[in-house]
Amino acid sequence: MARRPGTPRLLRQINDRSALELLLLQGPLTRAELGELTGLSKVTSGQLLARLEDRGLVTTAGERAGGRGPNAALYAVNPESAYVAGLEVSPDSVTAGVADITGRAIAEVTVDPSEARDPVKLVHNALFRACECAGIVLDQLSGLVIGTRGVVDPRSGDVRYSFDLPAWHFGVLAELRADLGRAVRIENDVNLAALAEQAHGAARGLDDFVMMWAGIGQGLGVMLGGRLHRGITGGAGEIGWLPVPGEPLPSDVRDPQSGSFQRLVGGDALHGMAVAHGMGPGEAPVAELVAKAVAEGNGSFLDELAGRLAVGVAAVAVVLDPGLIVLSGDVGRAGGRELAARVEDEVARVCPSRPRVAVTEVEGNPVLRGALVAALEEAREQVFSDTV
Repeated sequence: MARRPGTPRLLRQINDRSALELLLLQGPLTRAELGELTGLSKVTSGQLLARLEDRGLVTTAGERAGGRGPNAALYAVNPESAYVAGLEVSPDSVTAGVADITGRAIAEVTVDPSEARDPVKLVHNALFRACECAGIVLDQLSGLVIGTRGVVDPRSGDVRYSFDLPAWHFGVLAELRADLGRAVRIENDVNLAALAEQAHGAARGLDDFVMMWAGIGQGLGVMLGGRLHRGITGGAGEIGWLPVPGEPLPSDVRDPQSGSFQRLVGGDALHGMAVAHGMGPGEAPVAELVAKAVAEGNGSFLDELAGRLAVGVAAVAVVLDPGLIVLSGDVGRAGGRELAARVEDEVARVCPSRPRVAVTEVEGNPVLRGALVAALEEAREQVFSDTV
């Protein structure tokens, strides 16, 4: 691998990037505070800030009163220096959000997918409306990440096995890039929810954890060493296919409802459990059934659900030993701490590693928030690495 020499230009780039990251993490700082945190002299930190101001990346953000002498100017990352967008695409809706480079969300819109059956037109229209609400134009976006159901091929970047979104065929990514005239990335929706959990939720600051998405469909987001683990084919985390004793093996992998673990904890299973535990005909959405069980104190229903979910959690724990499992998705959210505590107890009975099980703490749309996290990472790498 070629090594880059420690030229003055490279050192300035490194210092600039370090300063920008500190300004993002710790808020507005004075020149002296920035110099102390970076180890740079006042002169060098002053030159650095002047350089970043000239590039439009840093702006003054008030003053800080000190001792004798004039107040010190505060500097912050300029929120208008770049913008990013994230989208969640589902069969029922498409939600687009826009954030500035500091991560502050400034617009969110939801459109009906029936407005445009073509994925390219659908994404373009949703982005246009979100940007319009944010008061910017599409050309100002420095990062764009789209979250969808299905397996994302790591080689092509296209979606496979997206049975609920048949129009998202091979070649859609290239068409999106051509239409929008910029880099676009498609990512599995549960993987993005895991990114949101690491940035804003119960896994803040953790490099190793697993997020289990429990709902009508099942999925995992696996974070190892601070990075998403997608697998060779992009299929890591498709836990609905986990073989489960007592449940039939799938006869057709084109049918996502035929997976053994999906049969054990999916929508049909929960509706059947609701009837068995005296909760009526069990025709309500699964999240409502679980929320009702929690509200009414239906311990037998929650215990059985926890035992079923524990089969998948234990299988993951004995292989990966992540230390933390976060329950998310409609069922995970509805079950809350009541369900998470029961799952933790059940797993402890059958798993020697005894992972902690917590409920998601991400507010709002976790897939959209994860898409914005991913887009921000890409945009900051691009914008912050070209300062001199």
